[in-house]
Amino acid sequence: MALAQEDIGDQHRRTALGPAWLLINYLAFAGTFIVIFGQTAQSPDYPAYVAIGLFVFFYMIEVINLSVSLFTREESFIKGTTLPLTVYIMRMTAQSAIRACYAFAGCIAILLLAGTPVTSFWLFSAAGLLLILLATPAVITVFATLGAFFPDMNFVVQNITRLAIFLTPVFWVHQNEGGIQGVFYYWNPLTYFLEIARVPVVAGEVPLRSFALCIGMTAVLWGLAIFCLGRFRKQIVFVL
Repeated sequence: MALAQEDIGDQHRRTALGPAWLLINYLAFAGTFIVIFGQTAQSPDYPAYVAIGLFVFFYMIEVINLSVSLFTREESFIKGTTLPLTVYIMRMTAQSAIRACYAFAGCIAILLLAGTPVTSFWLFSAAGLLLILLATPAVITVFATLGAFFPDMNFVVQNITRLAIFLTPVFWVHQNEGGIQGVFYYWNPLTYFLEIARVPVVAGEVPLRSFALCIGMTAVLWGLAIFCLGRFRKQIVFVL
């Protein structure tokens, strides 16, 4: 946490508003989507739909993008110190969580301003966010390992994540249509991580299927992460 706070402070040291820019960026994106698409949206609580969707989506995409180049960015420390690789992984996890707190404040503000009722189902949404946080170190480990051994992964991931906002139900609402939209909805793993945080608040119900799928994907990611650290942690320093 101390290393993560220092990194965030360094990134905004010379700015007038400091880390508050993280909040401003989120509100600008969320406000734009709500104003432009809100008039034609088929969801009765569209501001909440977009606010939670963007919050979760931006968090996951930022984690994935930064993970690919993590070990490359830390090359000098990895080669010059004996710190375990998990230090860099957990520092990035803490940094992503701290940065997300600013966007989370904006998300809560939009929910309250939009008149979204506060119910007990919000607790299930909080459980979904905790599950996403639990999956974060595993995601970082897997993508950082891939990025270390395959430098082209950085460009592959960047191109995919640029398209992901249009292929994921962040601002568009799925109405059980078939076709290509149905394919992107049902076969996109990001969809289910959005649903475990969004559905309890917007629809007032618990998406048990999405929770089950997310728990399964998190378990698989942790299995891959443990394998990567056990199999490749001593080789990473030689491929950087």
